[in-house]
Amino acid sequence: MTYFELITFIRNYQSYIYTGDKLADLDLLEEEVCELYRLGLIDQDFYMEARLILLKEKNNQTR
Repeated sequence: MTYFELITFIRNYQSYIYTGDKLADLDLLEEEVCELYRLGLIDQDFYMEARLILLKEKNNQTR
């Protein structure tokens, strides 16, 4: 899965995240993924992969 695929997946749940600040967007995406997992809408494998993608994107932004 890529970052773009993750955003597209999140939009399936009517969640559109854009603040103009990439790091803030990543934090909101992380919260959304955690909430979907907590509600049982995504499985653990998807959750872990999504968290890894978000972590990589955060690392790319802080360089």
